[in-house]
This record gives sequence, structure tokens and C-alpha cells, in this order.
Amino acid sequence: ALQFVRNTRFDLVYLDIHLPGISGLDVLQTIRAEYPDLTVILFTGHASLQSALDAIRLGATDYLVKPIDPDVLVARTRVILEEQKIERRKRELREQLASLRAELRALEGQSASAFPEIPPEPQRDDRFLKRGDFVLDLRARRATLRDRVLSLPPTAFAYLTVLARHAPEAVDYQTLVTEAQGYAVEQSGASELAKYHIHILRQAINVPKNVPGYILNVRGIGYRLLVS
Repeated sequence: ALQFVRNTRFDLVYLDIHLPGISGLDVLQTIRAEYPDLTVILFTGHASLQSALDAIRLGATDYLVKPIDPDVLVARTRVILEEQKIERRKRELREQLASLRAELRALEGQSASAFPEIPPEPQRDDRFLKRGDFVLDLRARRATLRDRVLSLPPTAFAYLTVLARHAPEAVDYQTLVTEAQGYAVEQSGASELAKYHIHILRQAINVPKNVPGYILNVRGIGYRLLVS
């Protein structure tokens, strides 16, 4: 598999954690070291919060629990490939914009430092979602808490967005997974997936011990974002 990755261009790798003779996490580390931009989705039939955290920490984009419904797998693949397509197009546009600015500066005979910047695009009301101390930039996919930028993986940002949109109401596990990740799973699987993504969120928020948490676990139902 590693030889295939080295000899062929892939958009996405699905990788099982439990492999004969080598750990999937070791394979993930190798792929990340050699191809840091390659998307890797991990599979496991033995879900645990620690293995999920290890996978995310080592650079996995997502983490799916077996048995996996084929329709879910196809839906997740489509979402990931569409996100990649958008990111590639954004990079192309940034490069084109930089090239056009340089060409315009040259035509005007002005130095780069003296050339006025192109004014930023006006902010639209639907770009930002504010709930309590949180402000979510839905276009840049950036979240701030009291002016502190949170370092969130894309899926964790999607979970925070779902919680913010429903706040202050509780969001059940299956709704969280469906709206954040784009596919439906059974209650037990949804609970496991939501559990570790919420853990990532709580780690990123990192509030002091004497301050109440922002994400409340509603036992047996799901999670609720505290916005008061």
C-alpha cells in the first residue's frame, strides 16, 4: 500500500487501524511524513476515544467505526472530494490574484509597497455566526472564543457550527453526525463519533477549571452549547 502511494497520485486514502504486521497508525505517520497534504480516513472495528484521539493527533482527517454502511462510505467520500475541489480552486484563485496584482503594479510602474491593496470583500451578515462568546466565520471556517482563535480540525469546526446553530437547544447524537459530517448512522455509532469530536472541541476551548464549560453533555440525548 505504501508503495502504491509513492508511485501513484491519490486524492484520498482509507486506512484500517488494525493491520497484520504493522499498525495503521504507523502507516498513517509514514504517509503524513511523506505526503502531508494527502487526506487519510481511518477505519476501526474497535472504537475507543484514545484511538480516535491518536488518529486525529497523527493527522487523520476523520475516523469511521466499522461496520460501515456502503452508502455512508460513498457519501463521506463525495463530501471529502468536494471539499478538496473547493480548496484547490481557492488556491488557484489566490495564485491568479497575486499574479494579477504583480502585473498591475508593473504596468503602473509602482513598487509593491506603494501599490494600494485591493479592498476586502464586504462582509455579509450570513458569513458570521455569533453565539454567546463564540464567533464563527463560516466562509473561512474559523472560530474565535472571546477574540481567541480556536485551532480546530475541519470536522470539529463543523460540530461546533451545528451546536451553535441549534443553541441553546440540545442536539441529539444522530443530528450532530448527520449535519456535521453529511451522513446518517445508528444511535450507538453516532454517540461514539460525537463523543470524540466533542472531546476535541473541549480540548481546543481549554477553559480554566474554575470556569463552567461551554459544551454541556445532555445524558442519553446529545450535547448543548451554553451561550448565556
